[in-house]
Amino acid sequence: MKVLVIGGTGVFGALLCDLLDRDGHAVTIASRSTPENTAFPHLKFDRNGPLDAVNGFDVVVDAAGPFHAYGNEPYRIARAAIAVDAHYFDLSDNADFCQGINALDAEAKAAGVAVVSGMSSVPAISSAAVTALCAGQQPLMIESAIVPGNKAPRGRSVVESILSQTGMDYQITQDGRQESERSWSDPRVYDIGKGHHRQAWRIEVPDQRLFPQHFNCPTVTFRAGLELGVMNYSLGILSWFRSRIGFKIPNWMVSGVLEIAKFLASFGTDIGGMVVAVTVPDGTGFTRKSWTLLAENGDGPYTPTIAIRAACREIEKVPHGAFPALGVVGLDAISSCFDDLDITTTITEMPAIPPFKAVLAGSFEGLDPVVRATHDAVTPRRFSGKSSVTRGTGFLARVAALVIGFPPTGDDVPVTVTKVPNANGETWVRQFGKSTFKSYLSQTSQGGMRERFGLMVFDIDLTVKDGTLQFPLKRGRCLGIPIPSFLLPKSEATEYVEDGLFHFDVHLKTPTGATLVHYRGWLEPDA
Repeated sequence: MKVLVIGGTGVFGALLCDLLDRDGHAVTIASRSTPENTAFPHLKFDRNGPLDAVNGFDVVVDAAGPFHAYGNEPYRIARAAIAVDAHYFDLSDNADFCQGINALDAEAKAAGVAVVSGMSSVPAISSAAVTALCAGQQPLMIESAIVPGNKAPRGRSVVESILSQTGMDYQITQDGRQESERSWSDPRVYDIGKGHHRQAWRIEVPDQRLFPQHFNCPTVTFRAGLELGVMNYSLGILSWFRSRIGFKIPNWMVSGVLEIAKFLASFGTDIGGMVVAVTVPDGTGFTRKSWTLLAENGDGPYTPTIAIRAACREIEKVPHGAFPALGVVGLDAISSCFDDLDITTTITEMPAIPPFKAVLAGSFEGLDPVVRATHDAVTPRRFSGKSSVTRGTGFLARVAALVIGFPPTGDDVPVTVTKVPNANGETWVRQFGKSTFKSYLSQTSQGGMRERFGLMVFDIDLTVKDGTLQFPLKRGRCLGIPIPSFLLPKSEATEYVEDGLFHFDVHLKTPTGATLVHYRGWLEPDA
């Protein structure tokens, strides 16, 4: 086929041209500047000018971006492709742009062409992975992450796309509810294979908009991350400040970050990865299935171009119309396109067991059913109720409140607890009135329970007694350094049932017995 690649001189456009050429397609590059070193024919092209250049091609690909900045006529190129009976694909990862392509559906069907947005890692590859993992089942939770290697090239459009949304709020679907989330927040570590673990942060892509309805899934999350911690945490700090101050990202900042990224390119590795995981029912329990992609020797940047390669190999199988790239190409077709690249994929599955159930084992059934129900889930859930809080007045109490975020003293305080699981544990977000603090609970390698509050980690001796659950502290560490027993805080924490309602009573004390914080109250599941 004759394929026009707009932005074929960019990072991903050039790699796409390489793959299409390998497959025998006649590739032409379209860009504003004339490339110095390319084996492909070139057309001068300005997306804001005349679009006659798209005439005479079977497929038009927009690999330029950034797609969030296309102005009042975002689908001008797609319409031009339809007008000359050419198929159109793009590499957009912008949620608004990808979702809005449906507006061209009638025109595309009348012309007998496919107009597909998001033929990139997301949502094209991620949706193919979810479809294959679910195998016809309805997923209860979908979780995805992309973590490129630090030596992967980064074009200006990629940097601008990341910075433009950093610190901005966007909507996610969690436990069937629409909730607000801050872009580049809430980091989590993912295993991409061969001993490589990478940190990734929440960011908006089309998946959060499209997957809840397409897969009828109540919880969808996505994260992305960079290999170097200094880059991740710098973006995290920018996100925090921008969310509070509010400012536009100037061009000089994009240029500066791009230069810093180039300076740091020699650090880290050329190994990247992608993870897509689903949680599905399995008899009386649940199973977590994961598809993991590991790219080595610098081949990771080819990944966003693979869905278009697969589609061009079997263009007759792509349905006509205009739509986001959901299930346009199957996972088998995508996997076959990795054959000449140093990219491997694996599918694994394991039982999804709630961490408290795993730690308590047989004792779990000894809990009062109301208490047990709060811990017997593998998907996010939220509880609301009322509480009373007594915060200590000593120096250590003030420091603990500042570092962890313990709420101030008060009676009849509205409280909400949200529990969000992942493969290794679950995050608890506790909101008392306007105060919020969170911790991460996970099972230790010795089969116990561990709770992390920021830089401090505590091992907990979970105990079931007369249907109640008790949480005494066994040991702790700060910055990885063991806390001596005579400095270890004391914990009197209990979950129990009273008048048919779940109750909690948590009293944290200094080693001398002085109160750090004491909060108690009741909770019930949100409808």
